[in-house]
Amino acid sequence: MAKILILTGDAAETLEVFYPYQRLQEAGYEVEIAAPEKKKLQFVVHDFVDTFDTYTEKLGHTWEADVAFRDVNPDDYVAVVVPGGRAPEYIRNDDDAKRLVKAFFDRDAPVAALCHGPLLLAAAGVLRGRTTSAYPQLAVDVETAGGTFQDGGDVVDGNLVSGRAWPDNGPWMKAFLEVLEKAGV
Repeated sequence: MAKILILTGDAAETLEVFYPYQRLQEAGYEVEIAAPEKKKLQFVVHDFVDTFDTYTEKLGHTWEADVAFRDVNPDDYVAVVVPGGRAPEYIRNDDDAKRLVKAFFDRDAPVAALCHGPLLLAAAGVLRGRTTSAYPQLAVDVETAGGTFQDGGDVVDGNLVSGRAWPDNGPWMKAFLEVLEKAGV
């Protein structure tokens, strides 16, 4: 069974981890979660409130990471998913997380990124000349990294599939599954 890796950490958005995790399992993939350390992760729930200028955050579910970033061999996986939440804000500083992202881009393997996930891609230096979606307030981060921001829920640029946030889970994963199929993995 082909394996897909999810790169995340504490304060990841619950829905952005669990939806691809379960949807990809449903499609027949083995899915593993990698984090800075192999430990129980605390996810969060972001929601939108009419009177707020930004999202709110509450504690979400917990889940065990299968493996630490440093112990991951990217050649063991056919694709990678980078969900959002606040985790990408700090895992983008992890050299092994950046190494893993670069490895998937170097071999043109399928990559899915959602919400704040493109922060890790920007830190890894793989967005130059690429088009990606992200949480809309990250357009400046995408452009600063040399990418083109596109506001959409299922933005596909070659091997990269991206979306804005958890409300895009359905179209984002549908597009990612199509890229996986096209890649023959």
